[in-house]
Amino acid sequence: MSLWGNKDSVYSEGTINVDLGADVIHGTVGVVTFTTSGIGTGNVVTVGTGATYGYALVTGFTSTTISIASTVHFVSGLTTVTGAAYNVSEEPIYTLGDYIYRAPESKTAGFSTSPVFTGIVGVSTLEQEVARDAGSSFKPAHAGWVGIMTYTDQHGNFRVKTETLVAGSTITGDAADDAQYPES
Repeated sequence: MSLWGNKDSVYSEGTINVDLGADVIHGTVGVVTFTTSGIGTGNVVTVGTGATYGYALVTGFTSTTISIASTVHFVSGLTTVTGAAYNVSEEPIYTLGDYIYRAPESKTAGFSTSPVFTGIVGVSTLEQEVARDAGSSFKPAHAGWVGIMTYTDQHGNFRVKTETLVAGSTITGDAADDAQYPES
């Protein structure tokens, strides 16, 4: 198993329920089947829009469930999550332990304790070029796996910090990042 792949979105159809006590994700509305979706062990599941609830590492799956390594990267105090949006990606596994990219509600260090968005996205070369040409606040230095943190500084100004974690030109499978990284 490599530490990362090149798919920003492997699968994200329907919604899921998460049983944090059993380390299991159950597919609910609109999930066809996890076994034919392209999901693999070592993929990362981001739960909630903008990682509202947190992240987990896939350790196994059946047609209707995903087993996860642990719930340590979820918002503290949760026992279940119901009807949540999600995205399975091949983002770098090592980022799960980085406090900067934790789920927003559990973030306690870094630039802000209440960021607008914190997370890892796969940025294709086209998305990077469009962001840079448009003068977007979200312009990364390089295509690849990019860490993003938005926050409000002490003067009330909206700020965006991007960090290229893994430079790469082969990112595919667009996740729901078109607001920050459109293809045109």
